[in-house]
Amino acid sequence: MAKKSGSSARIWFLAHSWLALPIWAFLFFVCLTGTIATVSQEIMWLVDPAVRSNAPSSDAVPLGYDEALAAIERQMPGSAPESITRSVKSQFALMVDVTKPDGATVTLYVNPYTGAVQGEQGTFDFRQFVRALHGWLLTPFNTGYAIGWYAVSMLSIPLLGSLITGVVVYKKFWRAYLNPRVRVSKGSRIFWGDLHRLVAVWSIPFIAIISVTAGWFLVQATLSDNAISISSVGAPPIVAREHAPTLKSGEAVPKVSVDRAVAAAKEKFPDLEPGFIQLPYNAFSHVTVWGRGAYPLIFEQAAVNPYTYGVEWTRRVSDRSGLELVTESMRPLHVGDFVGLWLKLVYFLFGVLLTTMSLSGMLIWTKRTAQATAAAVRKRPFPEPFPEPAE
Repeated sequence: MAKKSGSSARIWFLAHSWLALPIWAFLFFVCLTGTIATVSQEIMWLVDPAVRSNAPSSDAVPLGYDEALAAIERQMPGSAPESITRSVKSQFALMVDVTKPDGATVTLYVNPYTGAVQGEQGTFDFRQFVRALHGWLLTPFNTGYAIGWYAVSMLSIPLLGSLITGVVVYKKFWRAYLNPRVRVSKGSRIFWGDLHRLVAVWSIPFIAIISVTAGWFLVQATLSDNAISISSVGAPPIVAREHAPTLKSGEAVPKVSVDRAVAAAKEKFPDLEPGFIQLPYNAFSHVTVWGRGAYPLIFEQAAVNPYTYGVEWTRRVSDRSGLELVTESMRPLHVGDFVGLWLKLVYFLFGVLLTTMSLSGMLIWTKRTAQATAAAVRKRPFPEPFPEPAE
């Protein structure tokens, strides 16, 4: 029985190694870019002063949306605002997407206290570049989801498999929580083994979240490319014809009050915290207010009539099916951007740990797995891959 148990442990270890280690380099790249993507907005804040929300005084009060849009119009006459994004972190400037008179679409960084346009950026900035590099390797979306999307999301399979087999290999892994140890004077093999094991144990919840949510991205792409939908949204809302004004030649289009639209949405849903506002793109579209409520993982929506300022359509958490609740929670759980800076820093820390584990896994692979596999084939005993700390 002891011999059989030992052989079983060896097989589990080899399965653990062969599942993940042949693609350690790719996994290392994806983990590294994902870790950077987690704090890409904060990196932009550090590098580019235009991204910062600099209050002119300690008692300064943020402008209303209408005041901010009026300030943009004064500074950039003829520009047409399309959307406004307000970060959950107050240290960031407003991001306002506008179409300029020459037809170019840019993102403006607007000081929320003064309305000053601090800078502008094309629609593809550093944050989007890093996220695209991590998420789909910058490969194009031509006739469906990019091939890079599939390549990255398929990593969820060996990652989850490595988590399961790793737990089986490492008996009584919970002892690492009570007695963490990294032996630096016992040689490189023991050092990297201790480090890999310790990082893996502390990262178990994070690895589970990342692998499961990445697995859903694979399912999502497969469903979409096969024209299978699980959405219950229905047809988009349209403003009634009788509400749209009839303008005479040369008559100005009525100004839309974003503040009134947001106030109407908040009156309907007091717990809604607006984070993204889309302005009407034609005479029959609404002001759509997106925001998080009591359940922070999912954005709720309210479509407000830009002429009557009545809330004509909503989509709340309660309007979603159980399957939609689960699936729409996958992305925020994967990236950790649904609360604030502290959670993003937690994700960044675990991202660094996972990247370190990928590196240590590569080193363990090059030093141990080839010899262990050869020994197993010849039915020879081989040393323990992760030597247990002395009791």
